[in-house]
Amino acid sequence: MANVAENMSVTHRPAIFGRVLAEIRSALQKRRVYKQTYTELSNLSTRELDDLGISRSMISRLAYEAANKV
Repeated sequence: MANVAENMSVTHRPAIFGRVLAEIRSALQKRRVYKQTYTELSNLSTRELDDLGISRSMISRLAYEAANKV
């Protein structure tokens, strides 16, 4: 009985590892999109932001939404 339990846990390890790896990749991609969006919007002048209907206080939220497709 103990042998069966050991074999099951060993078989599921690659699947768990794969899921964790996929989650890490996803988190890194989201972070990359957040940073790029935040940087690009921050580099715009206040006038350019006004033309887009964006205030500086919105930049962080918009970057978060872009990264998480909210």
